[in-house]
Amino acid sequence: MTFIISGFEERTITVSSSDEPINIACQTAGSGPALLLLHGFPQTKAIWHRVAPELAKCFSVVVADLRGYGASSKPAGQADHSTYSKRAMAADQHALMQSLGHSQFFLLGHDRGGRVAHRLAADFPKSVERLMVLDISPTLTMYEKTSMAFAKGYWHWFFLIQPYPVPETLIGANPEYWLKNHMGRHGGTQIFDPQCWAEYLKGASDPESMHAMCEDYRAAATIDLVHDRADRLMDKKLSMPLRVIWGSHGLVNQCFSPLEDWRAVAEDVSGTTCDCGHYIPEELPEMLIEEVKQFFVSRS
Repeated sequence: MTFIISGFEERTITVSSSDEPINIACQTAGSGPALLLLHGFPQTKAIWHRVAPELAKCFSVVVADLRGYGASSKPAGQADHSTYSKRAMAADQHALMQSLGHSQFFLLGHDRGGRVAHRLAADFPKSVERLMVLDISPTLTMYEKTSMAFAKGYWHWFFLIQPYPVPETLIGANPEYWLKNHMGRHGGTQIFDPQCWAEYLKGASDPESMHAMCEDYRAAATIDLVHDRADRLMDKKLSMPLRVIWGSHGLVNQCFSPLEDWRAVAEDVSGTTCDCGHYIPEELPEMLIEEVKQFFVSRS
C-alpha cells in the first residue's frame, strides 16, 4: 500500500526510455510554479509528507518515485549499469514533468534524488529554473575525496557496488536489520513516520527494488563518473541558481565542503548547514519549508 501524502492525488505516468517504457509513480497537489521533489536511498516519495502539503500552498508540487524505487518501474540492470545512470533516471523525471504540462520547474532533491537532480539540471538546463540539493556534495567530488572517515561512515557506498548478487543476497537475508542499521544514524529510526517506515521496509524487502537500488550505486561508481568527468573536461557548469543545505551532524559536513564542492560545478551557489542529521525533510521539516519558500518563492 502506497503512502498517500495528505491532500495529494496519486498518479502513474509512463515515459519512454532507451531501456523500455518506464512507469513513474507520483503524487500531485497545489497550484503556482511547478516544483519537483526527488527522494533518496532507500526511501520513496513519502519522505516529503511533512513538507509537501505546506509547499502545495505556494507551488504545483510533484513528488515522484525514482526509477527502481517505490511504485515506479524496476527494470533489471544492464552490464554497464546504464539503466540506473543518473542520466537515465533524470530523463525519466524530465519526461514526467513534460507530461504533466510543466516545461519549466523548480527542483529539489535529497540524497540520491539530489544526484538525479544534478544530472537533470545539467542535461536539461532550460527546464530547471532553480535547484536545491540536500546533504550531498557532487558524486565525483565525493569519490575523489574519499577518506578513511568517509569510507567507514558511508561504507554502503562501497558495499552496494559489489557485483550482483552479493549485496542483494546479504541484504535479502534480513532486510529489516539492514534498514535499521543503515537509517538509524544521528536521529535514530524514531524520526520516521511508521507508515513511511513500512514503505521503506517494503522496498528493502523486495528483490527487484533492492537490485535496482544496488544498480543505482553501481552506476554512480561507473557510468555516472564518466558523464560527470565529461562535464568537467568541457568546463560545463550549472548556470541556474543552486542552493545546498546539509546536516551539521552528518558525514557530509564532517568530510566535505559542500559550498566549495558545488562551486566547482555550478556558477551561482549559496547554502547553509542545519542542526540535524542526514534526513532533513523528516528531521527538520519546518526549517526546510522556510528555506524552500525563501529560495524559490521569494525569487520566482
